[in-house]
Amino acid sequence: MANSIITETGSYFPPEAIPNQYFLDSDFYGPDGNRLQRPNAEIIQKLYEITGIEERRYVTDGLTTSDIAYRAAKKALEGVDRESLDYIIVAQNFGDLTADNIRTDMVPTIAARVKHKLRIENPYTVAFDIPFGCPGWLQAMITADYYIKSGDAKRVLVIGAEILSRVADPHDVDRMIYADGAGATLVEATDQDTGILSHITRSDTFDHAYLLTLGGSYNPGHRGNELFIKMHGHKIYKYALRTIPRMVKKNLEKSGLDLGDVKKVLIHQANAKMDEAILKGLFALYDIREIPADIQPMIISWAGNSSVATLPMMLDLIVRKKLDNHRLHSGDILVFASVGAGMNINSMVYRVP
Repeated sequence: MANSIITETGSYFPPEAIPNQYFLDSDFYGPDGNRLQRPNAEIIQKLYEITGIEERRYVTDGLTTSDIAYRAAKKALEGVDRESLDYIIVAQNFGDLTADNIRTDMVPTIAARVKHKLRIENPYTVAFDIPFGCPGWLQAMITADYYIKSGDAKRVLVIGAEILSRVADPHDVDRMIYADGAGATLVEATDQDTGILSHITRSDTFDHAYLLTLGGSYNPGHRGNELFIKMHGHKIYKYALRTIPRMVKKNLEKSGLDLGDVKKVLIHQANAKMDEAILKGLFALYDIREIPADIQPMIISWAGNSSVATLPMMLDLIVRKKLDNHRLHSGDILVFASVGAGMNINSMVYRVP
């Protein structure tokens, strides 16, 4: 049975940086429809203290989700025969949003549009999307691994792309969290004992299905019936801290590894404090108090939360030696984890070839 390795990566970071002071003139409302009375400077500072976000990236008006997905894919496919792809899997949640019309457009799929933009003629390069909340890219990687292990595929392009800035309520404080971007990975079959070692996914819908939804603007005077992304941030925070560390530990046990074997922990970044607490909770499960300073790469302070794109974008930076002093070496063990709408959680253990 073949194993799955990441052979190439690519990403698209929008060049436009949106600093926190951009929101000083915003009109913020609460879920009750009442305008927030605190000064915006105080609201912004509080959100920074919680999330660690100083700036985020927004796409320009002329780009759509399929455009930035294509740009990331193009980088990951440099020197690769595109016609040899067995699958193109795109993780996304809102379709091809345009600047002047934020209504979801998922027909055809983003994957089909990316395949079209790549000018791939092969009809057996199957293209489809996975809408799975923020864990979508990781779930697409897991899906690619299943295809490869079954013998159905040898080469799969996996993309995570999102433009959250266009589905963020301009009157909701949480809009400052969201960002745009795309990341891509080329996953290929290998007979070596390396690559994806194990993975686990869970969906907690019984009590937690609606912690993250779409809804109308908090501003009762807002004109239009658009649906914006809405979340119960504190409940998600508690849910993530309660579930992710235990699931990652279970996944490491499944792979036959210990936390001490892990070189890097890459967690989907929606909140810096939450990620730090998750990491602390994971180490506590192993009764380890001292956490290695360089074990958790972070880009949230300047890239924001780009949903499905966060993990592959961050991985691409590490692979290309463009993220601080983070470096990967053959044999290194990486742990990926993500949480998002559903509520869905997943984790993947990976050995660098």
